[in-house]
Amino acid sequence: MATTITKQKIIPFLWFDGKAEEAMNFYISIFNNSKVLNVSRMGPGGPAMSVTFELEGQKFIGLNGGPMFKFTEAVSFFVNCETQEEIDEKWEQLSQGGEKSRCGWLKDKYGLSWQIVPPALGELLGDADPAKSQRVMQAMLKMDKIDIKGLQNAYDGA
Repeated sequence: MATTITKQKIIPFLWFDGKAEEAMNFYISIFNNSKVLNVSRMGPGGPAMSVTFELEGQKFIGLNGGPMFKFTEAVSFFVNCETQEEIDEKWEQLSQGGEKSRCGWLKDKYGLSWQIVPPALGELLGDADPAKSQRVMQAMLKMDKIDIKGLQNAYDGA
């Protein structure tokens, strides 16, 4: 079953070492409004050669290309989370089997980097008052998972 993917002009293409289908299913289990669009197999009933899927309206292609290339932090996916509850949920789900880092960054179990960040961070960092934005920056630099209340407290000088 061929799927046309031409409507989205730029599509992230992810290189996996034999786990493209597993990764796709993992991501789809985490994000709402997500679905499998296509799985191309190496022969009938064989392993997936490539997968096409959608997360929150964003299309992705995954290829089982082998072990020669790995993901690095030079490329990450930025996830806008409106509430602390959503931050907590996505942080725990995506880091399961991976590794948590600083300032809202994590690597999932496939080595792909994600940033779990509320829009409030950009708003507070972009404040016209440099003292407020600097306090927010200092607070964020001490965080692993982003804490909206902690950012707001820093902004308010609390």
